[in-house]
Amino acid sequence: MTEQTQNIESHPSAFSLATRDDGIAILTMDVVGESMNTLKVEFAEQIDTVLQQINADKSIKGVVVISGKPNSFVAGADISMLAACQSAEDAEAIAAGGQAMFQRIEEMSQTFVAAIHGPALGGGLELALACHYRVCSDSDKTQLGLPEVQLGLLPGSGGTQRLPRLISVQQAMKMMLTGASVRAKQALKYGIVDDMVPQSILLDVAIEMAKKPKTTRSKPKLDVMGQFLERTSVGRNLMFSQARKQTAQKTQGNYPSPDLIIDCIETGLNQGVKKGLQVEARNFGKLVMTPESASLRSLFFATTEMKKETGVQGVAPSKLSKIGVLGGGLMGGGIAFVTATKAGLPARIKDIRPEGIANAIKYSYDLLNKKVKKRFMAKSQMQKQLSLLTGTVDYSGYSDLDVVIEAVFEDLNLKQQMVAEIEENCAEHTIFASNTSSIPIGQIAAKAARPEQVIGLHYFSPVDKMPLAEVIAHETTSDLTISTTVDLAKRQGKTPIVVKDGAGFYVNRILAPYMNQAAELILSGEPIEKIDKALVKFGFPVGPIKLLDEVGIDVGTKIIPILQAQFGERFAAPEAFNKVLADDRKGKKNKRGFYLYSGKKPGKVVDESIYTLLSLSPNSTISQAQIAERCVLTMLNEAAMCLDEGVIRNARDGDIGAIFGIGFPPFLGGPFRYMHNLGIEHVVARLEHYQGLYGDKFAPAPCLKNMQKTGVSFY
Repeated sequence: MTEQTQNIESHPSAFSLATRDDGIAILTMDVVGESMNTLKVEFAEQIDTVLQQINADKSIKGVVVISGKPNSFVAGADISMLAACQSAEDAEAIAAGGQAMFQRIEEMSQTFVAAIHGPALGGGLELALACHYRVCSDSDKTQLGLPEVQLGLLPGSGGTQRLPRLISVQQAMKMMLTGASVRAKQALKYGIVDDMVPQSILLDVAIEMAKKPKTTRSKPKLDVMGQFLERTSVGRNLMFSQARKQTAQKTQGNYPSPDLIIDCIETGLNQGVKKGLQVEARNFGKLVMTPESASLRSLFFATTEMKKETGVQGVAPSKLSKIGVLGGGLMGGGIAFVTATKAGLPARIKDIRPEGIANAIKYSYDLLNKKVKKRFMAKSQMQKQLSLLTGTVDYSGYSDLDVVIEAVFEDLNLKQQMVAEIEENCAEHTIFASNTSSIPIGQIAAKAARPEQVIGLHYFSPVDKMPLAEVIAHETTSDLTISTTVDLAKRQGKTPIVVKDGAGFYVNRILAPYMNQAAELILSGEPIEKIDKALVKFGFPVGPIKLLDEVGIDVGTKIIPILQAQFGERFAAPEAFNKVLADDRKGKKNKRGFYLYSGKKPGKVVDESIYTLLSLSPNSTISQAQIAERCVLTMLNEAAMCLDEGVIRNARDGDIGAIFGIGFPPFLGGPFRYMHNLGIEHVVARLEHYQGLYGDKFAPAPCLKNMQKTGVSFY
């Protein structure tokens, strides 16, 4: 089979066309100098040239669209181009341009087939949807999705119109509203792709498909309920009104894009594709200019930038081949799980009891077995990952470990003893990383023979789900230790931020005053559920009191004396809260907390006896907005102090730490982005207002007062 390849223009084009003598052309997308393909506005001309060429060549009967990158199809549109938009009309024009380009592909007389291996996301999936057929590889790397909602946007190149026509409307809507991508097997099951094959024959199968004529597709198969909801006007109205109701519950009205996505889908189905595309482009334009999307996009760029960084600039990490985990509890089990399954490294768990080891390994087994049952994973793959976990009750198998992560009780003497034992039983180069949530690392390293190899590596619970890790260097931690620990955290699937040693580090330190303020509000008579609702409405995933129940009241309050010892009275918790602990209320874990854990709605209804215990009769006197402002201001103020003291390296790290560590509302961009958008002047004025009412816990951080005077901001 002979092929003629032509690059479309004199300067390097992202598209090359190879025509075969069986009438099939291979259109390869390969963006020069990039590891992944992304769609850029300037490609419109290049694509136009290719399509003209295909049209002019009467021998071409079919076209296979494939990626020249080894591990991805098209990762989406290049969102950095949106920053140049001055108005909603500018952004609408970008969407309309993308729509026109893909419409043209759909209307070509030749049969277009997308051959997908690796991620086909956002604009990449929209390109595939414009083709007449789609075939994907069965690789783990292959995933298809429309994640625009996660950037406060919507699919703007026809995605809201094509996907609901191709597959079930409910499934299409779910994908767009959550932004979740689907694996190859699910894509085939839902009907997004026409076939799934091994990567080795992907191109061959696509070529055969391209020889077929374009067909009129039959509607997706639906059960009786699906037919009622999607194909009758009564059902459709019901489906969309339910979707709006559920969306409002989830977003609390803080995110504008889900509602507009529903509008686009509904318009297209009720008034036709042409009208649907107009509404899609218009809504896309509106969303680009919202502060929510600007914050979410800045967060995306910040995390992308962080992925490229090492712990210390210019210091490469040491090679990692084997990790130890001390303690088989919930945290130890979670750390071992991410080490084996994400980092692909052997993890040796040490516990004083064989049951501890068994529990830690069972933790991984349960999580993996769920994936096997849902068919996300083959049993052989699960067994391969589980084989990386081993256990010991002594230090056998510890002599050649690169890093040992300690997850034992929060007790300084015990942790110092662990350091001594690791130095005695491990190699010269072994790093000791402590998963403490509150004890300063300098204290843990105080008696170490090799203090430069002692570091903090603080995970958040549950370890398998929470994306953040704090890497805490004390005064003599070496640069090599920092870079190696950051590398390990990244390989475990975490976003690590490097923070300075000190009580509470960064995340727990900014969380404590926020929680204390919620406690003060309870004691002033505000109902518990009102406080929690106010902060969920503000944008947190759970309210502060519910969070305390979830984490464990005993654990949540343990950090306060440590913070108070270092920073003084502003961290003092209300005395009355000692009564809660004295009443053996630990929260969800012992089913005694601020909420009831028996009855029909466990964890949803406040345990009224808490008011009697605290000698209170709840009586609300302030609004939800004031409750949220009081709690959040103390967090913002503390974050500013952390930056001023060098606890975090920059505002960007502080924003990512708060969003990934405690669920600070992503649409606000993090504490520093939020203060920047509110204006430093406003933040200081509000803190001073509350300082006048409730005392010096609200005294504005000196650095904020200074910024107010000089007119500088965080960004």
